Amino acid sequence: MDKSPEAFRTISEVAEELELPQHVLRFWETRFTQVKPMKRGGGRRYYRPEDIELLKGIRHLLYDHGYTIKGVQKLLKSNGNRFVTAVGSGDAELIEALAPQPEARKEDQHSIFDDDQVVGRPKKASGKGFFRRAKEGEADVDPAFGLARSDDAMLKEVLSDLLECKRLLDQVR
Repeated sequence: MDKSPEAFRTISEVAEELELPQHVLRFWETRFTQVKPMKRGGGRRYYRPEDIELLKGIRHLLYDHGYTIKGVQKLLKSNGNRFVTAVGSGDAELIEALAPQPEARKEDQHSIFDDDQVVGRPKKASGKGFFRRAKEGEADVDPAFGLARSDDAMLKEVLSDLLECKRLLDQVR
């Protein structure tokens, strides 16, 4: 017997629907304060339909668009839950309606997905490696590593996320 669309779902049902392990959902609850399943006696979680839609949006941004957790947090803070939910459902009209409209000229506008927190996007060809080797005398260069400062910032962000994951894993052990 199938549940109605308005019915609350257990963590195992949500994990199966989103094709994610349950521990990932529990981790996301610690990172995204907007995800608040009801907890009954014994700590059993029950997700509302709106929680599930928000989780679909978060999953889509993280896995399909390559956002970092901090990037999704920024989107949630700046654009709200409805925007992230619309991204997850693919509702292009609602995304456009909810996306902030920059006051810049048309040619200066960029996609909401051009956020600096996106990782995994191909960069313009810059030589042999993924990171651009800076040329001597260039102002945008970290002299210690010879990398462009933007690459250095991205590496620091990734390192920060990895260290946080390690800390959480160490707590579980």
